[in-house]
Amino acid sequence: MATINFDSELRRAGANATGGWGRLAFLAQRHVLGTIGLIIMLLFVLTAIFADVISRYDPLTVDSAHRLAAPSMLHWFGTDSFGRDVWSRIIHGARISLAVGIGSTTLGATLGVIVGLASGYLSGWVDLVFQRVTDILQSLPLLVLALVMTAALGPSLPNVILAIAIPLIPTVARVIRANTLALREQPFVEAAKSIGMSEMRIALRHVLPNTIAPLIVLATAQLGSTILTEASLSFLGLGIPEPYPSWGRMLSESAAEYVRTAPWLVIFPGIAISLAVFGTNLFGDALRDILDPRQRG
Repeated sequence: MATINFDSELRRAGANATGGWGRLAFLAQRHVLGTIGLIIMLLFVLTAIFADVISRYDPLTVDSAHRLAAPSMLHWFGTDSFGRDVWSRIIHGARISLAVGIGSTTLGATLGVIVGLASGYLSGWVDLVFQRVTDILQSLPLLVLALVMTAALGPSLPNVILAIAIPLIPTVARVIRANTLALREQPFVEAAKSIGMSEMRIALRHVLPNTIAPLIVLATAQLGSTILTEASLSFLGLGIPEPYPSWGRMLSESAAEYVRTAPWLVIFPGIAISLAVFGTNLFGDALRDILDPRQRG
């Protein structure tokens, strides 16, 4: 199967930069959509970090004198039914969306790695038990299971992260298990066993590092799904509670009542959600092409 020789490609492309920066420049040119997705993600991350600097008003401050004000130089994205600045609420809402997305993806991926690694490497009754549990979790869609868990735990940031993380475990576990089953038969694992390495050390030091590439691709792809799920839960009233700004909550408050009289209350949060999911999906697809040798050629 043909593979890419980055150094020769760089020379043919006439790149002036060398080393790591040259390789990054080559990948950016080869995967334009992925680069756009990465830029969108970085913009949201920077927006969340510097939200206090970028926002013009306190997102929780109520100003009844400027209720439902249209977008203007005073309020760039207008105001909501309480007179709160929509621009400031969207900027601070990025913090919540990224916190939920990164937190739930990290937690779900970590638990999924533990389950998948143990299931694939130990096999036997451990594999049987773990796979039946993952079958049960995977039988319900992500949003349905998250709805059930948030309804039981109550609306709060930690509960939303946990509720979205649990349904992510089966997908990660199955990917890690499949890679582990293939890796455990490789000669380097047999060599490690022959010199007396413990099973735990082999699994953590030799098998786990070789599953990182598919794990990164999967986690990046799931990041967009978690952001969308959080927005859906907030839209249904089971996500981040008031008065904290959440894109889904902003849509829930305005979609039915103000969609005709104040469309900016629906348009701008919807654009923020769409851009966040769009950027993560673009970057995830490009990352898959880069890290998966079967996609090269």
